Amino acid sequence: NGGPYAGLNRFEARERFWADMEAAGLTIKTEPYTTNIPRAQRGNEIIEPMLSTQWYVKIRPLAEKAYRAVEDGRIRIIPERFEKVYYNWMNPETIKDWCISRQLWWGHRIPVWTCEACGHEFAARVDPTTCPKCGSVNLQQDPDVLDTWFSSGLWPFSTLGWPDETPDLKTFYPTSVMETGYDILFFWVARMIMLGLEMTGQAPFHTVYLHGLVRDEHGRKFSKSLGNTLDPIEIADEFGTDAFRFTLLTMGTPGNDLSIGLSRVEANRNFANKIWNAARFVISNLASIDQPSGIARQLAELEQLTANDELLVTRYSLPDRWILSRLNSTIASVTRLMDEYQFGEAGRQAYDFLWGEYADWYIELSKITLNSGDTAAQTRTLAVLVHVLDRTLRLLHPFIPFVTEEIWQNLKRAIDYPAWGEALIIAEWPKPGPSDLPAEADMNLLMDAVRVIRNARAERNVEAGKKLASMIVSVEKSALYEAHRAELSFLARIDADALYVTPELKAAPQGALPIVTHAATIYLPLAQMIDVAAERERLRKEQKEVTAQVERLTKLLSGDFATKAPAPVVQKERDRLAEFQARAEKLREQIERLG
Repeated sequence: NGGPYAGLNRFEARERFWADMEAAGLTIKTEPYTTNIPRAQRGNEIIEPMLSTQWYVKIRPLAEKAYRAVEDGRIRIIPERFEKVYYNWMNPETIKDWCISRQLWWGHRIPVWTCEACGHEFAARVDPTTCPKCGSVNLQQDPDVLDTWFSSGLWPFSTLGWPDETPDLKTFYPTSVMETGYDILFFWVARMIMLGLEMTGQAPFHTVYLHGLVRDEHGRKFSKSLGNTLDPIEIADEFGTDAFRFTLLTMGTPGNDLSIGLSRVEANRNFANKIWNAARFVISNLASIDQPSGIARQLAELEQLTANDELLVTRYSLPDRWILSRLNSTIASVTRLMDEYQFGEAGRQAYDFLWGEYADWYIELSKITLNSGDTAAQTRTLAVLVHVLDRTLRLLHPFIPFVTEEIWQNLKRAIDYPAWGEALIIAEWPKPGPSDLPAEADMNLLMDAVRVIRNARAERNVEAGKKLASMIVSVEKSALYEAHRAELSFLARIDADALYVTPELKAAPQGALPIVTHAATIYLPLAQMIDVAAERERLRKEQKEVTAQVERLTKLLSGDFATKAPAPVVQKERDRLAEFQARAEKLREQIERLG
């Protein structure tokens, strides 16, 4: 009954009520003050506090059990820093009783009834027909529903037939890992732990893995008002589900927010294409061989070999041994990271291996053998290609399930190898073997040589198809470079007939560009790479400019400036002088080499 204020809105009623109190002499004073006005998140309406009757759970007994479950190690929270957040929320000394009733249309209805005859309130497991106190049949169920977090807190066991001891409950409760966002650690995770311990006597899971929030590429929360929202369905339609999934998995680290932009999703779509193209290369070469059964036998052999087997060292090439060793190292590292819940880094390492080592290096090197006409060597190389691709697809399957399954099935049809089973999703996780460190060390030296030659060509805009003469000088590794002339020539676009390898050199060849690597000095003929006269003129022009700077700074630092200017300023100019002097010496050497 609002009396004279009935029908007024709250703001008008408040002013009218105060005016009436003043008129009746019931007020003492008016005093202005500043306060925070709570507003609703959606409609921005001012929220008014109002007393009401609600249902609560006495929370301290439940919180004590849940607190101890994490404290004694029965439940682990990843990342570990969120254990402190959990303890702050669940401290039995400070936690407040839990209001579980909500005035909503939908939800689990509060299982409390009121007898209209005697006013008795009681809870029941099943719908009652009579009042347990007076026997009346006039019962009214409470209109409120349970807090959604109470309902979802029951989820780990209520979905499995609890309170009955069903086969599903015995099999799947408790579960192993609960993965969710850090923002609902208290609202959902803590409630599941409390209710699970109270209702079943067991913790609902042994590990809680918390991911961060997804934000836009500028680090802002997604918001309709900002207009920065992304529709996951639209992203999946445009770039593929796997690309989107891989992006979310590899960009984040446990408990940290991640900023997502469509450019990153697009890049990972390109990675999916890279996997597909690598597999197409392997499968097309499998189709060209006459005896696919030989590949199957070779695969069985590969699965039994280790890095120290004499058969591997004597029968397989250095690139074969290298990629097998790198595969073993990648399997070991990815497996360890997965066990440690470092999913992002695990995915990134699998990505780096497939693209940066298998596709960019080994597939390119395999073309030499596949085009050699040596049937036995071709079979071994194809087996290595298939073996490494199979194992890498297994590593990537949790991250990129659809593309990897499709490729694996295509690979399976191309080679009859029953040991693989029916589907990638149920295939055995790969086991690592020992590393072949000598093979990795030697291969790294060859790759270094290829890289520096490629860089030198790119810096001087040498035509891609132009093959250069070269000289490699290495005291300790000349035999290695000599044995792998074919690989160096193919990958670095070197003229194999004009490649000279020697353990020592008395004098550097005139007009050659020297490039130093870890184990060798490589000389490339500048005359084949550039216009020598134009390059000499360019260097002399730069030398003149640098010399002028050296003279200017030398004069500056020999006068009053060195004694009167602030020490940091003087030191800065001295550093600049040293840089120009070093550049001048380098230019002198470059001009001298041009002759």
